[in-house]
Amino acid sequence: MTTNEANPQSGLIQDRLAVPRQPVPKRLPHERVQNFEETYLPLNLETAIVEASRCIDCPSAPCMAACPVHNDIPAALKLLEGGDILGGAAKFRETSTLPEMCGRLCPQESLCEGDCVVGFAIRPDGIKQAPVAIGRLESFITDSQREQLGGFPVATPLPTTGRRAAIVGSGPAGLTVAEELQLRGHQCTVYDMWPEPGGVLRYGIPNFKMKKELLEEKLASLRALGVEFVSNTKIGSDVTLEELHDDLDHDVIFVGTGAGVGNLMRIEGEELGNIYQATDFLVRGNLEPEELPEGQRERPYIGKNVVVVGGGDTSMDCVRTAIRLGAERVFCAYRRTENEMLGRSEERTHAREEGVKFLYLTTPLRFIGDKDGNVESVELIRMELSEPDDSGRRRPVPIEGSNFILPASSVAVAIGYGADAEFAEAAPFETNRWHLVEVDERTGQTNIPYVFAGGDVVNGADLVVTAIADGKRSATWLHQYLLSLGPAEA
Repeated sequence: MTTNEANPQSGLIQDRLAVPRQPVPKRLPHERVQNFEETYLPLNLETAIVEASRCIDCPSAPCMAACPVHNDIPAALKLLEGGDILGGAAKFRETSTLPEMCGRLCPQESLCEGDCVVGFAIRPDGIKQAPVAIGRLESFITDSQREQLGGFPVATPLPTTGRRAAIVGSGPAGLTVAEELQLRGHQCTVYDMWPEPGGVLRYGIPNFKMKKELLEEKLASLRALGVEFVSNTKIGSDVTLEELHDDLDHDVIFVGTGAGVGNLMRIEGEELGNIYQATDFLVRGNLEPEELPEGQRERPYIGKNVVVVGGGDTSMDCVRTAIRLGAERVFCAYRRTENEMLGRSEERTHAREEGVKFLYLTTPLRFIGDKDGNVESVELIRMELSEPDDSGRRRPVPIEGSNFILPASSVAVAIGYGADAEFAEAAPFETNRWHLVEVDERTGQTNIPYVFAGGDVVNGADLVVTAIADGKRSATWLHQYLLSLGPAEA
């Protein structure tokens, strides 16, 4: 009797492990640089079912534990494998408010897929296979559901409680809180300083990573649910938090303003023309004029040579945008090696395929301007990594005499983000030295009882999915707080 005959379950697992990862189609580089359409193409149903069949339904489900919102991935994939797309999508939506977006934007390789047993299982043939393509399947399942339904599913909210919530910021955390509270019967109004709602989903994510139609459909579903949106309103200056509560009769406030202020290099010449902060560069390059404030409606100047400084996903968004806007040469300067880059490896692969040149162990010393006050070149210096310090991190150290000049008609600085200092200093709640909001880690409540906060404004620049997780957790406690106020006055 063979081992598989003695243990049929073991044989089934080995059969599943023998299935190779299915190819995920994407547009060819020379085609995709001509437009801003999504890089990846949709899976077909047959391929998606085969890929879902690679899941071995681990009893411990480490992929679920690695997901910040703890999606029941094995259950969703089992439903897909059986052809139940609507059931699979409903399973993802039990825990995530934006699964089609997370499927596109999450760094799955360091979250669910990074802990997928299929990716490091020992196989009889000894051939290593990639983990299950969880992210692409999450997008496929929920995209297919919306196609069948004609849009996002809209649940029926509970009877109105008469209580009102103000959500400040319309990014993933704010939209999640609005949806969760509206479903519980509380009237939600979302305020945002930009002309259109969506936060980072509109103003930080290029179309080639996520088409804006997804966001528009989601916003339409929230409006159908009863959520109201107020744009072009900066809380803290146009309207204070106290006024939201006292004068506009909001019983609670959730602050989800993100961390969208770009860090400065603080080197000579940074004030020159055609040097952009990453968000300014991206919104001008990716959005239609009517989606932008009047002062940002012109496309960024590109010219022939674009230099992007930084090594995260935002810098990859900038280099790939520059290519699509017509730059002849695009360079990415990063002061460490690729091994230290924090962004997704697939984004660097896409950038290389599209013609971007990487300058590792390189950092700018100064920007050099022309007679009109616009940048025309960058002086850079080569770096080397020191021996590891006590924390194990190797520090980049300049190599004396390695300076060189690189032509630059345009520069985008993408070296990280912080919270809005002006907003933090004017707010009545406690913030830390990084201008991040101090909250109770369990509830998201600030020292002002009726104000809660979550997402990047609490954690610092992070992921869409962690903002969603914060939003869901905060919504639970916001709901409890609203119930504790008792019935609303008629």
